[in-house]
Amino acid sequence: MSNDGKQIPLSRLEVGKSGKIVRVSAPPNVRRRLLEMGLVPGENIFVQGLAPLGDPVEYVVRGTHLSLRRKDAANIIVEVNADGS
Repeated sequence: MSNDGKQIPLSRLEVGKSGKIVRVSAPPNVRRRLLEMGLVPGENIFVQGLAPLGDPVEYVVRGTHLSLRRKDAANIIVEVNADGS
């Protein structure tokens, strides 16, 4: 089953896949921190890799590498890119 074009939490986006940030829904202090890190609606995000135990996850946004806990990534809704990458 493909998720192409569907909206999912960033925490469910697989390594090697990318998407476009649609919405950041989190408590105000967490939301502000995520937005300040460049995780804003309209930006493309790529899942670079996982830490050895699977958390945190490394993402690339605007050419910057960020590590986020899955708990925080679950607050970000992305639309999976249709090209599969």
